[in-house]
Amino acid sequence: MAKKTKFYVVWQGRQTGIFTDWRECEAQIKGFDDAQFKSFDSLQEAEAAIQRNYWEFVAKKEAAQKQSMKVVPASIGKPIKNSIAVDAAWNTATGDMEYQGVYLATGVRIFLQGPFKDATNNIGEFLAIVHGLAYLQKKESDLPIYSDSRTAISWVKKKHANTKLELTPRNKPVFEMLQRAERWLATNSFPNKILKWETEYWGENPADFGRK
Repeated sequence: MAKKTKFYVVWQGRQTGIFTDWRECEAQIKGFDDAQFKSFDSLQEAEAAIQRNYWEFVAKKEAAQKQSMKVVPASIGKPIKNSIAVDAAWNTATGDMEYQGVYLATGVRIFLQGPFKDATNNIGEFLAIVHGLAYLQKKESDLPIYSDSRTAISWVKKKHANTKLELTPRNKPVFEMLQRAERWLATNSFPNKILKWETEYWGENPADFGRK
């Protein structure tokens, strides 16, 4: 089955417009402060969207999530706004992985890394958490970190990425990053809680790349 074309609208970036290739879109937003972009399933939707305000679509997405969310058990409650959320994206076609972290209260991106060749989503989620911990340590901050990956959270607690991925020349940089991350966990303590993002009740992880 042919891969469905996505249309990426960039309202704010190095260049604005509609892009059909993610890498071209990424070139406009990666490392650009307060970049504004969103994917659409059709050119008609994208053309209509670019004529309107980015925040309209953010608000619509949040409203749709609220409508579809279930009653939140008292044991789960609401997410802590004064926190950061991390997530990773893995391209099934290329095997490329990247990850990012955002400040939950504002949605502002704190860091973005990648893409890295021949990695996995779990590795990206693990590296994102450790990156977040190191970032917060430099800021002398005790903010909690949210991740929607139980696997990555367990790896961080064990201070070891239990990946079955095989080392190749293409993904050697990823394994080097894993070693540095594990070494950082082994030699540093931190006050930050690592919490599970409850997608079922709260909607999509704020650090999600929006390519589903």
